[in-house]
Amino acid sequence: MPFEVFLDNVKSAGYDGVEMSLPLNNLIAKNKIADQLKKRGLKLIAQHWETTDSNYKSHAVNLEMRLRNLAAANPVFINSQTGKDYFSFEQNVMLIQIAEKVASETGVKIIHETHRGKFSFAAHVTKRFLDELPQLQLTLDISHWCNVAESFLDDQQEAVIAAIKRTVHIHSRVGHPQASQVNDPRAPEWETALTLHLNWWDSAIAFRAGFGSTHFTITTEFGPPPYLPVLAYTNQPLANQWEINVFMMNMLKSRYKPILS
Repeated sequence: MPFEVFLDNVKSAGYDGVEMSLPLNNLIAKNKIADQLKKRGLKLIAQHWETTDSNYKSHAVNLEMRLRNLAAANPVFINSQTGKDYFSFEQNVMLIQIAEKVASETGVKIIHETHRGKFSFAAHVTKRFLDELPQLQLTLDISHWCNVAESFLDDQQEAVIAAIKRTVHIHSRVGHPQASQVNDPRAPEWETALTLHLNWWDSAIAFRAGFGSTHFTITTEFGPPPYLPVLAYTNQPLANQWEINVFMMNMLKSRYKPILS
Protein backbone atom coordinates (compact mmCIF):
# COMPACT_ATOMS: atom_id res chain seq x y z
CA MET A 1 0.00 0.00 0.00
CA PRO A 2 1.17 3.61 -0.34
CA PHE A 3 3.42 4.67 2.52
CA GLU A 4 1.05 7.48 3.51
CA VAL A 5 -1.84 5.01 3.83
CA PHE A 6 0.31 2.74 5.96
CA LEU A 7 1.13 5.64 8.29
CA ASP A 8 -2.54 6.58 8.55
CA ASN A 9 -3.29 2.99 9.59
CA VAL A 10 -0.45 3.09 12.13
CA LYS A 11 -1.77 6.29 13.64
CA SER A 12 -5.41 5.21 13.77
CA ALA A 13 -4.47 1.86 15.36
CA GLY A 14 -2.87 3.67 18.29
CA TYR A 15 0.84 3.21 17.67
CA ASP A 16 3.24 5.93 18.85
CA GLY A 17 5.57 5.56 15.89
CA VAL A 18 7.29 3.23 13.46
CA GLU A 19 10.54 1.30 13.36
CA MET A 20 12.03 1.26 9.87
CA SER A 21 15.12 1.78 7.76
CA LEU A 22 15.64 4.85 5.58
CA PRO A 23 16.82 5.33 1.99
CA LEU A 24 20.56 5.66 1.46
CA ASN A 25 21.94 8.45 -0.73
CA ASN A 26 18.45 9.83 -1.38
CA LEU A 27 17.90 12.91 0.73
CA ILE A 28 14.61 13.79 -0.98
CA ALA A 29 13.09 10.41 -0.12
CA LYS A 30 14.43 10.60 3.45
CA ASN A 31 12.96 14.07 3.94
CA LYS A 32 9.61 12.96 2.56
CA ILE A 33 9.44 10.13 5.10
CA ALA A 34 10.38 12.53 7.91
CA ASP A 35 7.70 15.00 6.79
CA GLN A 36 5.02 12.30 6.65
CA LEU A 37 5.91 11.10 10.15
CA LYS A 38 5.95 14.63 11.56
CA LYS A 39 2.61 15.43 9.94
CA ARG A 40 1.01 12.57 11.90
CA GLY A 41 2.93 13.07 15.13
CA LEU A 42 4.63 9.68 14.80
CA LYS A 43 8.07 8.93 16.21
CA LEU A 44 10.85 7.11 14.37
CA ILE A 45 13.06 4.30 15.61
CA ALA A 46 15.63 3.80 12.87
CA GLN A 47 16.45 0.20 12.01
CA HIS A 48 19.73 -0.94 10.51
CA TRP A 49 19.87 -4.38 8.90
CA GLU A 50 21.21 -3.93 5.37
CA THR A 51 24.96 -4.29 5.96
CA THR A 52 25.54 -7.84 4.75
CA ASP A 53 29.06 -7.81 3.27
CA SER A 54 30.95 -11.02 3.96
CA ASN A 55 34.26 -9.17 3.67
CA TYR A 56 35.01 -7.63 7.05
CA LYS A 57 36.71 -4.46 5.77
CA SER A 58 33.90 -3.48 3.41
CA HIS A 59 31.37 -4.52 6.06
CA ALA A 60 32.89 -2.09 8.55
CA VAL A 61 32.89 0.77 6.02
CA ASN A 62 29.29 0.18 4.99
CA LEU A 63 28.11 -0.24 8.58
CA GLU A 64 29.42 3.19 9.55
CA MET A 65 27.98 4.77 6.40
CA ARG A 66 24.53 3.32 7.02
CA LEU A 67 24.49 4.19 10.72
CA ARG A 68 25.44 7.79 9.95
CA ASN A 69 22.70 7.94 7.32
CA LEU A 70 20.14 6.87 9.92
CA ALA A 71 21.51 9.13 12.65
CA ALA A 72 21.14 12.15 10.37
CA ALA A 73 17.36 11.71 10.59
CA ASN A 74 17.55 12.26 14.39
CA PRO A 75 15.49 9.19 15.36
CA VAL A 76 14.58 8.25 18.92
CA PHE A 77 17.47 5.78 18.60
CA ILE A 78 18.93 3.31 16.11
CA ASN A 79 18.30 -0.41 16.47
CA SER A 80 21.12 -2.24 14.72
CA GLN A 81 21.43 -5.81 13.52
CA THR A 82 25.19 -5.80 13.89
CA GLY A 83 28.01 -7.97 12.59
CA LYS A 84 28.02 -11.56 11.39
CA ASP A 85 27.80 -14.86 13.21
CA TYR A 86 30.93 -16.02 11.33
CA PHE A 87 33.06 -12.95 12.10
CA SER A 88 35.51 -13.42 14.97
CA PHE A 89 34.69 -12.11 18.42
CA GLU A 90 37.30 -9.38 17.95
CA GLN A 91 35.89 -8.32 14.58
CA ASN A 92 32.36 -8.05 15.94
CA VAL A 93 33.64 -6.04 18.90
CA MET A 94 35.23 -3.58 16.48
CA LEU A 95 31.90 -3.22 14.67
CA ILE A 96 30.18 -2.48 17.98
CA GLN A 97 32.88 0.11 18.64
CA ILE A 98 32.15 1.72 15.26
CA ALA A 99 28.53 2.05 16.38
CA GLU A 100 29.70 3.59 19.66
CA LYS A 101 31.78 6.13 17.75
CA VAL A 102 28.84 7.10 15.55
CA ALA A 103 26.58 7.39 18.60
CA SER A 104 29.11 9.57 20.42
CA GLU A 105 29.65 11.87 17.46
CA THR A 106 25.98 12.25 16.48
CA GLY A 107 24.28 12.09 19.89
CA VAL A 108 21.94 9.32 18.65
CA LYS A 109 21.88 6.19 20.81
CA ILE A 110 22.59 2.92 19.02
CA ILE A 111 21.52 -0.42 20.48
CA HIS A 112 22.02 -3.92 19.11
CA GLU A 113 19.36 -6.50 18.32
CA THR A 114 19.55 -10.16 19.23
CA HIS A 115 19.15 -11.73 15.82
CA ARG A 116 20.09 -14.81 13.84
CA GLY A 117 23.11 -14.36 11.60
CA LYS A 118 24.50 -11.43 13.63
CA PHE A 119 27.04 -11.25 16.48
CA SER A 120 24.14 -11.80 18.87
CA PHE A 121 22.72 -14.89 17.18
CA ALA A 122 22.64 -17.08 20.31
CA ALA A 123 22.24 -16.56 24.04
CA HIS A 124 25.52 -18.17 25.09
CA VAL A 125 27.51 -16.26 22.46
CA THR A 126 25.94 -12.91 23.31
CA LYS A 127 26.78 -13.37 26.99
CA ARG A 128 30.51 -13.07 26.26
CA PHE A 129 29.90 -9.71 24.58
CA LEU A 130 27.81 -8.58 27.56
CA ASP A 131 30.50 -9.71 29.99
CA GLU A 132 33.29 -7.89 28.16
CA LEU A 133 31.39 -4.80 26.98
CA PRO A 134 29.61 -3.28 30.00
CA GLN A 135 28.22 -0.43 27.89
CA LEU A 136 26.46 -2.77 25.42
CA GLN A 137 22.66 -2.41 25.30
CA LEU A 138 20.24 -4.72 23.54
CA THR A 139 17.02 -4.90 21.64
CA LEU A 140 15.66 -8.21 22.88
CA ASP A 141 14.18 -10.36 20.14
CA ILE A 142 14.49 -13.57 22.10
CA SER A 143 12.38 -15.49 19.58
CA HIS A 144 15.55 -15.92 17.50
CA TRP A 145 17.40 -17.54 20.40
CA CYS A 146 14.61 -20.08 20.89
CA ASN A 147 14.95 -21.04 17.25
CA VAL A 148 18.77 -21.20 17.28
CA ALA A 149 18.91 -23.24 20.52
CA GLU A 150 15.96 -25.40 19.49
CA SER A 151 14.57 -24.90 22.97
CA PHE A 152 12.88 -22.42 25.26
CA LEU A 153 16.31 -21.73 26.80
CA ASP A 154 15.60 -23.55 30.06
CA ASP A 155 19.26 -24.56 30.27
CA GLN A 156 20.63 -21.08 29.50
CA GLN A 157 19.08 -18.99 32.25
CA GLU A 158 22.30 -17.21 33.18
CA ALA A 159 22.73 -15.90 29.65
CA VAL A 160 19.07 -14.94 29.36
CA ILE A 161 19.15 -13.01 32.64
CA ALA A 162 22.31 -11.19 31.55
CA ALA A 163 20.56 -10.11 28.35
CA ILE A 164 17.39 -9.05 30.14
CA LYS A 165 19.44 -6.71 32.35
CA ARG A 166 20.81 -4.95 29.25
CA THR A 167 17.52 -4.74 27.36
CA VAL A 168 16.24 -1.26 26.56
CA HIS A 169 13.93 -2.11 23.63
CA ILE A 170 11.86 -5.18 22.77
CA HIS A 171 10.71 -6.80 19.55
CA SER A 172 7.60 -8.63 20.65
CA ARG A 173 7.75 -11.48 18.18
CA VAL A 174 6.88 -14.86 19.72
CA GLY A 175 9.05 -17.76 18.62
CA HIS A 176 9.39 -21.44 19.43
CA PRO A 177 12.11 -24.11 19.16
CA GLN A 178 11.51 -24.71 15.43
CA ALA A 179 10.92 -21.16 14.17
CA SER A 180 11.33 -17.54 15.19
CA GLN A 181 7.63 -16.78 14.73
CA VAL A 182 4.51 -18.71 15.68
CA ASN A 183 1.72 -18.55 13.13
CA ASP A 184 -0.67 -16.76 15.50
CA PRO A 185 0.06 -15.96 19.17
CA ARG A 186 -3.68 -15.79 19.88
CA ALA A 187 -4.09 -19.51 19.16
CA PRO A 188 -4.38 -21.73 22.27
CA GLU A 189 -1.69 -24.11 21.07
CA TRP A 190 0.87 -21.31 21.46
CA GLU A 191 -0.16 -20.34 25.00
CA THR A 192 3.04 -21.74 26.52
CA ALA A 193 5.26 -19.92 24.02
CA LEU A 194 3.41 -16.64 24.52
CA THR A 195 3.55 -16.93 28.31
CA LEU A 196 7.29 -17.58 28.29
CA HIS A 197 7.94 -14.56 26.08
CA LEU A 198 5.69 -12.40 28.26
CA ASN A 199 7.65 -13.49 31.31
CA TRP A 200 10.93 -12.47 29.65
CA TRP A 201 9.50 -9.10 28.60
CA ASP A 202 8.01 -8.57 32.07
CA SER A 203 11.44 -9.12 33.59
CA ALA A 204 13.14 -6.68 31.23
CA ILE A 205 10.62 -3.92 31.87
CA ALA A 206 10.52 -4.55 35.62
CA PHE A 207 14.32 -4.36 35.75
CA ARG A 208 14.31 -0.94 34.08
CA ALA A 209 11.42 0.22 36.24
CA GLY A 210 13.49 -0.71 39.28
CA PHE A 211 15.90 2.06 38.26
CA GLY A 212 13.05 4.54 38.02
CA SER A 213 12.45 4.29 34.27
CA THR A 214 8.83 4.87 33.24
CA HIS A 215 9.60 4.85 29.51
CA PHE A 216 10.11 1.72 27.45
CA THR A 217 9.73 1.01 23.74
CA ILE A 218 8.32 -2.11 22.11
CA THR A 219 7.95 -2.86 18.42
CA THR A 220 5.30 -5.42 17.50
CA GLU A 221 7.37 -7.23 14.93
CA PHE A 222 5.35 -10.12 13.58
CA GLY A 223 6.56 -10.23 9.99
CA PRO A 224 5.03 -11.17 6.65
CA PRO A 225 5.81 -14.41 4.78
CA PRO A 226 8.17 -16.20 5.01
CA TYR A 227 8.21 -15.27 8.70
CA LEU A 228 4.48 -15.82 8.67
CA PRO A 229 3.76 -19.44 7.65
CA VAL A 230 1.70 -19.99 4.51
CA LEU A 231 -0.41 -22.79 3.04
CA ALA A 232 1.34 -25.07 0.59
CA TYR A 233 0.75 -24.42 -3.13
CA THR A 234 -1.35 -21.27 -2.58
CA ASN A 235 1.11 -19.25 -0.46
CA GLN A 236 -1.86 -17.91 1.48
CA PRO A 237 -0.84 -16.66 4.96
CA LEU A 238 -2.18 -18.69 7.87
CA ALA A 239 -3.12 -15.52 9.78
CA ASN A 240 -3.49 -11.76 9.31
CA GLN A 241 -0.18 -10.07 10.05
CA TRP A 242 -1.66 -6.63 10.75
CA GLU A 243 -4.31 -8.01 13.13
CA ILE A 244 -1.66 -9.94 15.06
CA ASN A 245 0.54 -6.88 15.50
CA VAL A 246 -2.36 -4.69 16.64
CA PHE A 247 -3.42 -7.44 19.06
CA MET A 248 0.11 -7.52 20.50
CA MET A 249 0.23 -3.73 20.80
CA ASN A 250 -3.08 -3.49 22.65
CA MET A 251 -2.25 -6.41 24.94
CA LEU A 252 1.17 -5.03 25.86
CA LYS A 253 -0.05 -1.45 26.35
CA SER A 254 -2.66 -2.75 28.76
CA ARG A 255 -0.22 -5.10 30.48
CA TYR A 256 2.47 -2.48 31.12
CA LYS A 257 0.36 0.62 31.73
CA PRO A 258 0.56 0.18 35.56
CA ILE A 259 4.36 0.13 35.33
CA LEU A 260 5.02 2.66 32.58
CA SER A 261 2.74 5.51 33.56
